[in-house]
Amino acid sequence: MPKPFRFGVQSFNADSGEQWADRVRKAEASGYSAFHLADHILGPGPALEAAAHPIQNLAAIPAMAYAAAVTSEINIGCRVFCIDYHLPVVLIKSALTIDKLSNGRLEFGLGAGWIKSEYEATGITFDEPAVRIDRLADVIEGIKAFTGEGSADVSNNTISWKDFEGLPKPVSKPPIMIGGGSPRVLRLAGREADIVSLNFNNRAGMIGPDGVQMSTEAETTKKVGWIREGAGDRFDDLEIEIGAYFTFVMDDAQPVVQMMSQQFGFSEEEMLRHPHALFGGVDTICEELERRREQHGISYFTVGEDALEPFAPVVARLTGK
Repeated sequence: MPKPFRFGVQSFNADSGEQWADRVRKAEASGYSAFHLADHILGPGPALEAAAHPIQNLAAIPAMAYAAAVTSEINIGCRVFCIDYHLPVVLIKSALTIDKLSNGRLEFGLGAGWIKSEYEATGITFDEPAVRIDRLADVIEGIKAFTGEGSADVSNNTISWKDFEGLPKPVSKPPIMIGGGSPRVLRLAGREADIVSLNFNNRAGMIGPDGVQMSTEAETTKKVGWIREGAGDRFDDLEIEIGAYFTFVMDDAQPVVQMMSQQFGFSEEEMLRHPHALFGGVDTICEELERRREQHGISYFTVGEDALEPFAPVVARLTGK
């Protein structure tokens, strides 16, 4: 039995509280199940240019709290918190406070970090991937201790806690989302997450053609295999999510497909089937999403804020909302 479709919106910026509230309320009214931020720090400058990453003018935690305060049903999340940017105990307590005050609407997204220039610009040590991913595993152990009963005693390479109970307790069990694109992090996600967020393999430490080219349909099949290796018997309980970063809802998308296929070195057919891209009218996109769910088990798709309104008819069609 395939998992039901879910859809999210990811936003980075707002000029005012009114604009932010309007956007998240519009997502809720349009039937999206989640509203996400990312977790990035840099403003304009050479470091952000080196990363080729969009500007994010909002800090994730307060913006999530604001989004939760102006809505009543939609889940609030972050795709994903970079654990190296936060003291773990403060991050966990802050996230669970959002869960409590929103009556259990937190999706707790976590990642090992990847933008090298952001680390360097802010004076944070950019360790090797294996070290960062092991640290992510340590923080996940901390979440489980903090949300459990009794004293939140943890001793690992990252966390040393004793003699206190974690509060607030979650209203319900907030799903842990782990995002990434490498074998090591996806095996960890398979073992520990409730939601696995498929991303580019950002081994270059920046956004570029390498990440897009390492996220084709064939590469995504490999990624799902790594999740399965980590998950074992619990694989069928996982929800697999992906960011549809290139979403164009239009009747004649061929010119856009042609341009992007040339940009990334794909055939047009490869571009049309790229797991992080969606092109075409509502019928075409719905058919493609059903195919991807059947082929890869991906049932949760997140689009950018620019696609919130054009993509809403797809959400309505596939969720019945």
